[in-house]
Amino acid sequence: AAGLVDVLMSDGPFTVFAPTNAAFAKLPKGTVETLLKPENLKMLQTILTYHVVAGKMNAKDIDAAIKKGNGKVTLKTVSGGTLTAWMKGKDLYITDENGNSAKVTIADVNQKNGVIHVVDTVVTPKS
Repeated sequence: AAGLVDVLMSDGPFTVFAPTNAAFAKLPKGTVETLLKPENLKMLQTILTYHVVAGKMNAKDIDAAIKKGNGKVTLKTVSGGTLTAWMKGKDLYITDENGNSAKVTIADVNQKNGVIHVVDTVVTPKS
């Protein structure tokens, strides 16, 4: 629906923080339906590309960057925003520009053009 197949099927590499269906279900009622309307295509694309970082960063790479950053690392998203990655115990989290956090529930789903980390919450750029 977002027309991002060409972007994500390109050579990359990309690191994708992919929300589960349950993560989308946690959004306020009607949000997904509103985003899927043709007039909201740009907003949908921005939200989805906000979950994508250029370059391949597996969990070990992100952990090393977090340690180097004294507990957190800022990641630039394809949409032009930022995500902050940090650890809580052994769990990896990302926090959006609005202060909402998502836990990585499945890390390191390797693809030929990058890596996917499954997250339990949809993160959004500052509006």
